[in-house]
Amino acid sequence: MFDRHCGGTARPERLRVGPLCSHIDRFATFLAADGYAVSTVQGKLQLLIKLNRWLKRRNFRAADLDEERLSLFLSYRRRHGARRGDASTGWQLLRYLRGTGCIPTPPETVVDTPLSRIEGDFERFLSAERGLKPATLVSYLPIVRRFLLDRFGSEDPRLDALCARDVEQFILRRARSVRRSYAKLMVTALRSFLRFLQQRGAITADLAAAVPTVANWRLSHLPKSLAPEQVTRLLACCDRSTPTGQRDYAILLLLARLGLRAGEVVAMTLGDLDWEAGEFVVRGKGDRLERMPLPQDVGAALVHYLRYVRPCCSTRRVFIRINAPHCGFAGAAAIWDVVRRALARAGLDPEFKGAHLLRHSLATHLLRRGASLDEIGQLLRHCHPNTTQIYAKVDIEALRGIAQPWPGGRS
Repeated sequence: MFDRHCGGTARPERLRVGPLCSHIDRFATFLAADGYAVSTVQGKLQLLIKLNRWLKRRNFRAADLDEERLSLFLSYRRRHGARRGDASTGWQLLRYLRGTGCIPTPPETVVDTPLSRIEGDFERFLSAERGLKPATLVSYLPIVRRFLLDRFGSEDPRLDALCARDVEQFILRRARSVRRSYAKLMVTALRSFLRFLQQRGAITADLAAAVPTVANWRLSHLPKSLAPEQVTRLLACCDRSTPTGQRDYAILLLLARLGLRAGEVVAMTLGDLDWEAGEFVVRGKGDRLERMPLPQDVGAALVHYLRYVRPCCSTRRVFIRINAPHCGFAGAAAIWDVVRRALARAGLDPEFKGAHLLRHSLATHLLRRGASLDEIGQLLRHCHPNTTQIYAKVDIEALRGIAQPWPGGRS
């Protein structure tokens, strides 16, 4: 393994000493399994070799390597001709060594202040008692912290001093500079926090009722969609002569034919595909698992991708990165990028360019072909019928039939 990836440019006997010498071959194997090209592995190993020498000269053990010493080494490298990518390789190596147990994981830094204790109590309440997901906690907690800092500054928060005016002023002041969707999130987070405080006895008044409501006119806009011929053009513009194009074609078919959400595509695993039944499991919102039929064209695209394109790797995710490291997508943003690139190739420039564009397009097309709102809601797996009502607005011909004449206008 060493000779293959170092190409004989270094003398192996010099590399068999040092605190990290035993990890050179193992790190090379790890990188190769993750799909890195031989030339890339060589560059990363060269950094490991230099780090090994740097630690040896300073009489450090492998267990002494941590963020501080890695930063010192990278600073040393910058002064002596660092290569592009050295920093990312260094942090990748640190994560690898921690994963093997070679170096200890640093103890979690605990900030023990009155503010942090309030945040911690609220976080545990949301997680243990409300059962909210980590992503929701990540959204709520910064809003609560900002609210308390805005009210009390550097002083210790005196929760019993909170009043309705504090809540109103914070929302009204912040709502001017953020999007309406984020303003609604602030309202939801603060109401949850204030109910938590009242439930715990930290405040006596029902301050949650004092949180102003952000104006939100339901069904006030038309869902953005593409015409059927535009969706066909979008799919046809995938370059299916390349691995990336073949993967993206399968993703776009799932979005266009079945109306999957971006996060649902990301979460798909190999075990979710039931080829014998011609079905697959959708991991939807709120951890809901639902079975859906697998149309012939979607199934064929998936089979081709899995047989001939998807690299061999340890992850069970269906869709993974084509370039190293071979792993599942980090989040829904990767699917949004697939849609944006496809729109650009097809020469389409709609106002909204996210993955939901194809979900809306499917619902709009089905409605115009005579499908009922109930049928569309079932396909899109809406929990509440009201969610599907917005698509009633795109059936222009049906709306003309019930429209009343404009007073004073022409008959």
